Amino acid sequence: EVCTISTACSSAINSIIVGCEMLRSGEADIIIAGGSEALSKFHLNGFNTLHILDTEVCRPFDATRVGLNLGEGAAFVVLQKDKVDGKAYIGGYGNKCDAFHQTASSDDGEGAYLAMCEALESSGIDKSQIDYINAHGTGTPNNDPSESVALKRIFSDDMPLVSSTKGFTGHTTSASGSIETVICVLAMQNNFVPVNYGFGHVDETCIHPFEGDDKQHRMEYVICNSFGFGGND
Repeated sequence: EVCTISTACSSAINSIIVGCEMLRSGEADIIIAGGSEALSKFHLNGFNTLHILDTEVCRPFDATRVGLNLGEGAAFVVLQKDKVDGKAYIGGYGNKCDAFHQTASSDDGEGAYLAMCEALESSGIDKSQIDYINAHGTGTPNNDPSESVALKRIFSDDMPLVSSTKGFTGHTTSASGSIETVICVLAMQNNFVPVNYGFGHVDETCIHPFEGDDKQHRMEYVICNSFGFGGND
C-alpha cells in the first residue's frame, strides 16, 4: 500500500506521523516513511516570486538573514511497533494549523506552539526533559522570529539547545522533515548537537541557536519541527 502526503514543507514529517498512526491502528506491521525533493525551474521561480531566497548561504536566526536556500534530497525511515532494538523511538507528535496566511507564519507562532504542545502531551514527556530541538529555521525574516516566539512561549528561560540544520542542507522543502529526523537520530546515536551553521549576529527577536562546543551531549529527548505553507505545522 502506498500513501502520498502533500502538505508543503511539512510533508515528510507528516508521512512519518501517518505511518505511526497506521502502526498503532494495526493497519500495517512495518512502514517506510519519508520524503524526497528535486529542484526544478518551477520550484525555484515559485520561491523567487515570494522574495525569500538568499543568494548567499542562509543564516537561520541571524540578524542579517534575508531568506532561504533551496536544497534537494531524500530521507526515509523504517517504522515498526515496539521494536526493542530500534535506533530511536517516536514518543509523540503533533499536527496543528493556525490558518493564518497562505505562506506566512503568525507573529505569535500559534500553529508552531500548538503543534509542539500536542507533541509533548502525546508523548508524556515534560518540556524540562527535552535535550535538543531541531528547528524548522528557514532563515527567512518571517519564519525565524515566529518560531522563536513559539519556543519562548513553551520553554521560557529554560530553553533547550536549538539549531537549524538548513545552513548545511538548504531547505529541502517536502523532504526536510525526514532529512532532519535522520539528522536527529544520528545526533542521538553519536551524542552531538548539530551547530546552527551561518549564525553570527544575534537578533533580539529570535532565539540564540547553538553555535557549537567541544562537549559530548547525551541526547535522550529531541523535538523536530517542520512547518508548511498554509500554517500546517
